[in-house]
Amino acid sequence: MSDIVKEFNEYRTKMNDKILGDDNNKIIKRIFNLDTNAYAEGALDVKTKELLGLVASAVLRCDDCIAYHLETSYKQGLTKAEINEALGIATLVGGTIVIPHLRRAYEFWEALEAQN
Repeated sequence: MSDIVKEFNEYRTKMNDKILGDDNNKIIKRIFNLDTNAYAEGALDVKTKELLGLVASAVLRCDDCIAYHLETSYKQGLTKAEINEALGIATLVGGTIVIPHLRRAYEFWEALEAQN
């Protein structure tokens, strides 16, 4: 099986560097900054914010976003049980159209676990 975590991170880093390296991208740079700051510790802790991001990403069916939030959640120490409950809520809210993304989320989480 390919290393989907490594491939995802390498591609994401390469493309983000290109996007953020463009001096004519003031609006996009501000959006990236806003995204970073939105997930910082605040009234809600980082773990809660990551779960919220994961659920929203699943409902919106963004596989890259799901992978990003899964990895950040994993690094924050969230458990598979916590992730599964969050993905259950996402599937309930988003409906059966979320199931293909749920499959890829499970595969990505397993790849994260396999790294250790």
